[in-house]
Amino acid sequence: MFDHTRMTRRYTRGFAAAVVAAVTLILAANAGTARAADPAPEQRTAQSAGEPLSW
Repeated sequence: MFDHTRMTRRYTRGFAAAVVAAVTLILAANAGTARAADPAPEQRTAQSAGEPLSW
């Protein structure tokens, strides 16, 4: 017959592994994708670059 403390340790390790797996999945789901610091970079035009317009 199995020793009682051996079974308790086995269930404790299994429960701890399940908790670690759940926390890892929750943190990974909340991580999301990285966002750019400036979502719309300034577009350089001839006027904003200080160059004269050629007509």
